[in-house]
Amino acid sequence: MVFQYTNAFVTIASVNYETLATFYTKLLEQKPVLLIPNVYAEFNLVSMRLGIFKPKNTNESEFEASAKSKISLCLEVSDLEDAIAHLTALGYPPPGDISIASHGREIYAYDPDGNRVILHQAGRKSH
Repeated sequence: MVFQYTNAFVTIASVNYETLATFYTKLLEQKPVLLIPNVYAEFNLVSMRLGIFKPKNTNESEFEASAKSKISLCLEVSDLEDAIAHLTALGYPPPGDISIASHGREIYAYDPDGNRVILHQAGRKSH
């Protein structure tokens, strides 16, 4: 049998579904394109889909924050300072400083569940 992957997207499970869905609605400045109240919210980003879902009660303990996640949601932005100000206005200021890397500037932040969100501004390419 031959098949192709037709799409890929990131989902975040949260027992605090409403808080997280509201946070990403405000952070991304868009309403979900797919919404099943108290169950699932999906956002379309430029090159990715982000889904927030509430796990079924039978396996909730699997999704409770017991350790820091090794996965990061990296959002590329056009102006890092504006993105930091927006996140701070939402009540989730990044705890550290901007770091400089070969690929640009970035800062770590965290959503209401403690998931790592990296705000990244690409370095300008010289010609």
